[in-house]
Amino acid sequence: MRLYIIEMEKAPLQNYRKIIHIDMDAFYASVEQRDNPEYRGKPLVVGGLPEGRGGVVATASYEARKFGIRSAMPSKQALHLCPHAIFIRPRFAAYKEVSQKIQEIFSRYTDLVEPLSLDEAYLDVTCDKLNIGSAIEIAKQIKQAIKDELQLTASAGVSINKFVAKTASDINKPDGLTFIGPSAIEAFMEKLPVEKFFGVGKVTAQKMKNMGLHIGEDLKKLTEEELIKHFGKVGRFYYQIVRGIDNREVQPHRETKSLAAEDTFPYDLTTIEEMEAELDKIAKTVCNRLQYYQLKGRTVTLKIKYSDFKQITRNQSFTVGLNDLETISSTAKRLLVATDPGEKKIRLLGISLSNFGELRVKQKEDKPNDQLTLFTF
Repeated sequence: MRLYIIEMEKAPLQNYRKIIHIDMDAFYASVEQRDNPEYRGKPLVVGGLPEGRGGVVATASYEARKFGIRSAMPSKQALHLCPHAIFIRPRFAAYKEVSQKIQEIFSRYTDLVEPLSLDEAYLDVTCDKLNIGSAIEIAKQIKQAIKDELQLTASAGVSINKFVAKTASDINKPDGLTFIGPSAIEAFMEKLPVEKFFGVGKVTAQKMKNMGLHIGEDLKKLTEEELIKHFGKVGRFYYQIVRGIDNREVQPHRETKSLAAEDTFPYDLTTIEEMEAELDKIAKTVCNRLQYYQLKGRTVTLKIKYSDFKQITRNQSFTVGLNDLETISSTAKRLLVATDPGEKKIRLLGISLSNFGELRVKQKEDKPNDQLTLFTF
C-alpha cells in the first residue's frame, strides 16, 4: 500500500466532514484472477466476447490496460489492441457476493455508506463507530481488511468532501491511499490536469484544451458565467469543484425506483458512431448500479435531447428483468436507430431502467446524519 498525503499546512478542522472514497482495483478482473490462477499476470478482459455483436468491455486487468484497453470499449477494438488477451464473460453473482462482503467491512466503521456500484462507495466517518477518529487510519484498516479477508486490493481517497475524495482515490492506483487536506485542496486543484477532474471526459477535456484550459488554474481564471456559456449548466459545477467546493452529503439507503445515467455533451453529436460510443459508457454506469442493488428492470428507456432543446424518450419493455451490459447497451442503440438519429444533432443522451416489480431489494430506513464535531484526520 502506498500512502500519499497532500497537506500544505495545519488548518482548523472544525465543521469539516471526513469522507472516504473506496474504489476497488479492476474489480471484476481481479476477482477472476483471484479465483482462477491461470489468469494471473495475463491480460484479462471481462465483458462481451469480441466475436459477438455489440460486445463491450466491462473491465480489464492492469495487464490488459497496458495495451490501452479500457472499460466501455468495444470488445473487437480491445482484441485489436491486444490479440493475445483472454476474454471472458462476467460472473455477476460472484461479484455481488464479494461486494456484499466489502459492504460488511464498511459497516464495521460507519452506517453512512453510499454505494455507487458494486466496486465503489463513499463513506462518511466524521463520527466512526469504533471511535478511531482518524479517517486516514480507517481507510488503512478497510484496505487491509479487504486484502486479508478477500485477497483483493482497493484504492482510497480521503478528504473533506465527496468530489475531492473521489479524485484522490484515482491518483495512486492500484492499492493506493491519498489524503488531500483542507488547506491543500485549492492548490491541488489548480495543478490538476483537466482530464483528471472527475466528470470531465475525453471530449470535454479536448474542448477545454482547445480553449487553452489545461489545468485547474486555467479553469479558475474563467467566471462562473463564462463557464456556463461554454459548457452549459455543468459549468457551474466546474466553477465550484476547481475551488474544492462540494456540499453534497453521503446518502445511505436511498429508495430505488429507477436507475439512470445521462450525459450532456460539450458539442453536438452528429454521427451514429459517436452516439453509440457514448451509449456504451452510459450503459456501463447504469449496469454497475443495477448490479450493486441486485435489481433487474423490465423497461429500458432512452432519453434524447436535441440541439434545439427538444427532448424525447423511447422505451422497450421485456417480459423478464435484465441487468446485463450487452442487453442494456444494444437495446438503447436499437431505440436510438429508430429515431433516425442522422437527421438531428444530439446534445444529451440518457438511459434508465425501471419496472423492477418484485425484483426490488428492500432498502433500510434512512438515518439522520451525525452532527459535525472538532476532529483530526
